[in-house]
Amino acid sequence: MNDNVIQFRKPKPQKTPKAPPPWLRKVLTVVAVIAVFVAAWAYFRLTA
Repeated sequence: MNDNVIQFRKPKPQKTPKAPPPWLRKVLTVVAVIAVFVAAWAYFRLTA
């Protein structure tokens, strides 16, 4: 092979990031909702 010959190659496929499982998303949503209620309760409890 000659060193100044351009070799055309297929680009390597990019790895797509894995999405979290559906149950994990539900659990995080429930935890976030509970955290909001706890924060609201603590705010009104401490400021009243």
